[in-house]
Order: sequence, then C-alpha cells, then structure tokens
Amino acid sequence: MTGTQAARARPTRLDGRVALVTGAAQGIGRATAEVLVAEGARVLLCDVDADLGEQLCEQLSADGANVRFARTDVTREEDVATAVSNAVAAYGRLDVAVNNAAVRPDHRPLVDARLEEFRRVVAVDLEGVFLSLKHELRQMLLQPDGGSIVNVASVNAHRAQPLAAAYNAAKHGVVGLTRTAAVENVGSGIRVNAVCPEATLTPMMAAAMERRGVDPAEHAATLSPMGRFARPEEIAEAIVWLCSDAASFVTGEVLTVDGGYLAR
Repeated sequence: MTGTQAARARPTRLDGRVALVTGAAQGIGRATAEVLVAEGARVLLCDVDADLGEQLCEQLSADGANVRFARTDVTREEDVATAVSNAVAAYGRLDVAVNNAAVRPDHRPLVDARLEEFRRVVAVDLEGVFLSLKHELRQMLLQPDGGSIVNVASVNAHRAQPLAAAYNAAKHGVVGLTRTAAVENVGSGIRVNAVCPEATLTPMMAAAMERRGVDPAEHAATLSPMGRFARPEEIAEAIVWLCSDAASFVTGEVLTVDGGYLAR
C-alpha cells in the first residue's frame, strides 16, 4: 500500500471536494496537491511547466488520485479563467483554491534593481494571485456553500529582507489582497486566508542558493531558530488545515509558518 493509499484508509478532511492549486508542479504546490489528494480532494493541478505538471498528474493518477493538469500561466487572465472553468467542467464545482505560483527575483539592492525584473516578479507573485482570486471568487459566489481560498505569501510580508525589493513588495501585496477578499466575501460562505512560510527547501530555493554560492546548512542556521529549512509538506499541512472545516471560523488570517523566525 502506498503512502497516499494508506492516508485514504483513515477519515479525510476534504473527501469529495474539488481543489485547484497553482504552481502545483513542484515545491510547496506539489506537496499541497499531495496532501489534498490524501485528504480526499479531487484536484486540478495548474502550472506553467507542462512537463513537470503532467508528470505529477501521472504519478498521482497511478496512485488512484482523481487529478487533472492544466498548463496555466497566472500572468495571463485567459489562462486563469480557463483553469477555473476546467475545474468546474471536470468536477462540477470549486471548493478549494491554493494560489501558490511564484518566482524569486534577482539578488540585487533596490538601487540596482531592473524594472523588467521588478515587473516580472510582481506579475507572477502579486498579479497572479489577484487574477486567481478574481476568477475563483466568481465561481464560489455561484455556489450556495461558498468555498475556501489560501494564498501563499511569505515571512517577507512581515519583515522585508534586503536584496529582494520586488519579492517583498509582492508578498506584502498578497496579504493585502487576502484581507480584502476575506472582508468582501465573508457573508457569502467564502473564507480567504494566507500562509507565510519562512525559507522552505524547494527546488526554487535550492537553485537560488546554488546561484549565489550559499552553503545550505549555514544559510538555514541563520534563518531559523530551529536550525533548518522547512519541508514543503510542513507548509502544505498548514495550507490544507486552512482549507478544511477545522478552520471554519478562520478568515482574513495570515498564518506564519516559520520555525520561530519572526519571534526573535
């Protein structure tokens, strides 16, 4: 029995619900998709990387999951609208959405930042969340029992790190969008929350450290009182909790999952 099959042998938090995950092909998005599946959800995997997305879809399907993949560039409104439509066409509704797609910026001081790079980061990390919220909310407002949305921000939304102006600005904006969507839709049975992870050992993080010549063990020790990076599944568990009925009275919340980073 595989891990996913074993997880389904116990009671699930999201049995039969329909979920959409952006940036689902790797890292936190992939881990979130895997936990959603283990909790009984039917999942539309969305990512701009079609090869990795299709591979994950095949792997989860082979394990018995009810998943589909849609290549989605979250900077293109038509892609986002189509992804939501695809979820509804395949499964009849949309109960859960996790807006996770993101890119990291160049490692430069603000005075040396390039406008095209700033716009690229904001387009994916902030505008992509805006577009996703817009179309997910439109669908959930048609449903009498609403739904739950979780946006993936960052501890950079609370404490700006140097050499990441665009990323800091975008993640602050994600928190603002989250709270706006929460208060605008609280009477419609729709909950909107955010998680703010600290450094998580994802392919994107690993590539950034390699590019900058950073030693992972030393870097982890400087970031977290726990002395290590978060694992993607640790962030995923927090996301899925917010998606579930266990968090039924939680909306507009910004949940930090940082190993004590901000507590220092």
